[in-house]
Amino acid sequence: MPITGIYGPDDFTDRPQGHPSTSSRAAPARTGAALPMPSLQWTDEVERATAPLYERVKHVIPSIEWPLMAPTIHAINKLKRERNAVIVAHNYQAPEIFHGVADIGGDSLQLAVEATKVKADIIVQCGVHFMAETSKLLNPDKTVLIPDTRAGCSLAASITGADVRLLRQKFPGVPVVAYVNTSAEVKAEVDICCTSSNAVQVVESLNAPTVIFLPDRYLATYVASKTDVKIIAWKGACEVHERFTGDELRAFRDADPSVQIIAHPECPPDVLAEADFTGSTAHMINWVRAKRPKRLVMITECSMADNVRAELPDVEMLRPCNLCPHMKRITLSNILESLLTLGEEVTIDPALAERARRSVERMMNLKN
Repeated sequence: MPITGIYGPDDFTDRPQGHPSTSSRAAPARTGAALPMPSLQWTDEVERATAPLYERVKHVIPSIEWPLMAPTIHAINKLKRERNAVIVAHNYQAPEIFHGVADIGGDSLQLAVEATKVKADIIVQCGVHFMAETSKLLNPDKTVLIPDTRAGCSLAASITGADVRLLRQKFPGVPVVAYVNTSAEVKAEVDICCTSSNAVQVVESLNAPTVIFLPDRYLATYVASKTDVKIIAWKGACEVHERFTGDELRAFRDADPSVQIIAHPECPPDVLAEADFTGSTAHMINWVRAKRPKRLVMITECSMADNVRAELPDVEMLRPCNLCPHMKRITLSNILESLLTLGEEVTIDPALAERARRSVERMMNLKN
């Protein structure tokens, strides 16, 4: 069913002006918590300890670069045990992080859920800010650190809690679904959250003829094409996925008709129309594992293609490479700094967190 309407900040004259507020803050590093910087030299010990890790990434990281990364990787892996910390990394993190230091890798909600299952005191979130917030929501008794608080998200920044309240005023009684790519402030104002993989299920679970779906206009369009529920959408978009075009994909097919193309549903409709498969990051990875195509174009953030190729080197990746500038704010150096100083800690007002947690848990409690 076509989108019923798409709304954005300019459609509300009474919307508060200025930069979207944040629902969490970075706490200062704990007094007395800092540890001394370890030696970051390429030694025989570092070479031996990191050799198994380089085996994982040798197809995507040149051997000449490894001695520059390995000392920091070695230091991080030693320090996380000393701190009783778990490092979680999104699929869009660079291979040296995803395969080199992460204990848990996956999509944003998966990281937060898996972190609840480990007996760690500290979660180091290698991803963007809303992901760290979600980890804090589901792990309120653990310390959640993000190595760079500037790691934001165009989707999360496109909407505020005040915007959700204005939408509710404009469409009274219409339930609101928020993609997990939103701040805790926004999650606190909605009825239920969703991921890209369960969005259709979540929308239909509300048993309503019309649903407000925010903030990704392209994911909303995709959901609308899969359900009879009328969708009212928001004008947000992912700055990585919205840059892909159908013409770009057709050029790959013209060059090699045998190439396989898979795309994330945050992409525009003309891109999805050219794809052989559309799915979430987890579904895309599982598709590649199952199909093992000879040549593949993966239409999403291009570090994910590196991480998949590290696991499946027989799959040749043809990459129209769009990097997320926010994801790339997370580096080996600031992960190490975060573990040394225990900064920056993500904290959320308890009353707001309780409301936001309900919308996430309502989604998690849906029957498959």
